[in-house]
Amino acid sequence: MPSQPNPPDSSSEINDAPKGLSPGAYEGVSGEDYQPYTPPLQSPAEFTIRAIIIGSILGILFAAANAAVGLRVGLTISASIPIAVMAVAIFGVMKHIGARKGTILENNMVQTIGSSGESLAAGVIFTIPAFFLTSFLAPGEYSITVFQIFITALIGGLLGVLFMIPLRRYLIKKEHGKLPYPEGTACAEVLVAGDTGGSQAKQVFLGLSVGAIYTVLLRGLRLWKGEADYLIPGYKNAQVSLDVTPALLGVGYILGYRISAIMVGGAMISWLGLIPVISIIGEHLTIPIFPATDLIKDMSPDDIWDNYIRYVGAGAVAFGGIITLIRAIPTIIESFKLGAREITKSVSSKLEARKRTDRDLPLAKVMIAALILAVLIAFVPQIPVGIIGGLLIVIFAFFFTTVSSRIVGLIGSSSNPISGMTIATLLGTSLVFVLMGWTGTVAKVAAISVGAVVCMAAAIAGDTSQDLKTGFLVGATPYRQQIGEMIGVITSSLFIGFTIILLHKTYVIGSAALPAPQATIMSFVVDGIIGGDLPWGLIFIGVAFGITMEILGLPSLPLAVGIYLPLATMATVFVGGCARAIVERKSKTEESRKENRERGILFASGLVGGEGIITVVIALILLAIKKKSDEIGFGFEYMGEWANLVAIVVFGILVYALYRLSFTKKSP
Repeated sequence: MPSQPNPPDSSSEINDAPKGLSPGAYEGVSGEDYQPYTPPLQSPAEFTIRAIIIGSILGILFAAANAAVGLRVGLTISASIPIAVMAVAIFGVMKHIGARKGTILENNMVQTIGSSGESLAAGVIFTIPAFFLTSFLAPGEYSITVFQIFITALIGGLLGVLFMIPLRRYLIKKEHGKLPYPEGTACAEVLVAGDTGGSQAKQVFLGLSVGAIYTVLLRGLRLWKGEADYLIPGYKNAQVSLDVTPALLGVGYILGYRISAIMVGGAMISWLGLIPVISIIGEHLTIPIFPATDLIKDMSPDDIWDNYIRYVGAGAVAFGGIITLIRAIPTIIESFKLGAREITKSVSSKLEARKRTDRDLPLAKVMIAALILAVLIAFVPQIPVGIIGGLLIVIFAFFFTTVSSRIVGLIGSSSNPISGMTIATLLGTSLVFVLMGWTGTVAKVAAISVGAVVCMAAAIAGDTSQDLKTGFLVGATPYRQQIGEMIGVITSSLFIGFTIILLHKTYVIGSAALPAPQATIMSFVVDGIIGGDLPWGLIFIGVAFGITMEILGLPSLPLAVGIYLPLATMATVFVGGCARAIVERKSKTEESRKENRERGILFASGLVGGEGIITVVIALILLAIKKKSDEIGFGFEYMGEWANLVAIVVFGILVYALYRLSFTKKSP
């Protein structure tokens, strides 16, 4: 690791720093002229052992939490801001017990390392769970191990970091003032606020505590029912339901009213429209309809979803992902051209002395490391893709990491169309395999493996780009951040495989508890092209829904996710979106609206993290004592017909807490 000078009390070196980000952080000044919060000539503590340890631990925790939540709802929540806030708080506590005060650059290093764990989790849950889906591979055909997940995540993540490094000087510095980097800039503001006495940390920790305690009472002790549901009389197989969990409520608040409303609309199409229609029509049929093998009249709503609706949802999600990618084609082409030009320039340019805030890892070492990884991909048995698959990985990963690195500068990490990039990768890879005559399990496993590595590389490249922008604004050292990203990838890779296997053994990936929507879509794409046995009619119905939404001028991807997921899940997300809308409407001024929204988002992020972490802990306990989730705790069954009402009342208290805690003391 590169050494760094750490003065005895390096925090004193930045006492004269400006109180707040320079106006140049938002204005169209040249990257060369921008003055960061920490001046280049100062070198406060940054790449310290305690920052590495804290960042790694937070990265592992948020990776596990996002894996648990993402397998349920098909998306993950950006962890950069919550981790930055927690870093400020942790160093503040350490100062009170006699340790040296943390510097803003140490806090930034913690969020750099920690946020890579969340991004890696997104790449893993979008693809790896496909290997556990019986619709993709027959039981016993192929099984993936913790070590294989580790190797796949490690190589994919490191490729994402390495391929992004040559782009930093162009995207972060030269394009400063042109690429807004919304999340990276917001994270810089949080770090500066913490350095000057901000108090946002309380909201995150409060959310973590509430989410964790609520989940222990709900899933551990089972004091009340986890899902309230009511059948609609006279409307066959139609029911309204609500998943009374804190993570989904937090996700809805973070997404906001509009997106959550579209998502719940999609769920209503499935669960209050398509499923009852299929039930009514199928009531008089005497033969099963493909792909089901049972009569429709004998099916429950969940059975109809499993046999028919999930294919409709898959078609809608695939269309939404691809259309999102198509919209970004002008940006993709421009990004790739500019990125390739910058890499060529970097290779041909002579080495020159650069100030601390402009030093990257040496390009020669970066290229050698990338080459070694490319060779490993083709030959390590844990990634069974062969030379052709390895070549496809390098091509797609290089292309999409370049694209991802720039797109986050325009729309942020949370809106980065990673799933669309992965679908495009799987389409291209599967077509190449079919043209080469590769079919069967071997080809399916290889195609998903290619998609997995590319997905992780693109996700980590976007996170790296966003983190380096934050570092640019606060005056961090790029090469130290780049090493920090790699540390985050390595530490999170070590644990993410255990998390996925554990969740599968406890809750079963592909079940209603963990539907893994994104991975299911990926398996459908590969199955459809290589296996050729999908019910394409149902998939095209989903595509038709997506096209209709685009014609109406509405985003198709949120609706598609809603069609695919249970109404109970989407209804809770919608409640969270409504809570945010009410908070914003009740705020009297634009300034208070912004402050209250951010307070709510921090608390909501804590709810997501608290439930996700405790869900994994409970899974560990269940595995150790060899019990199922319904075999522990007190059990709510004694409530009888009151179980639904009690669940709604308890959840209502949680919703009210989110609403009230979004306001400052000065707000209503």
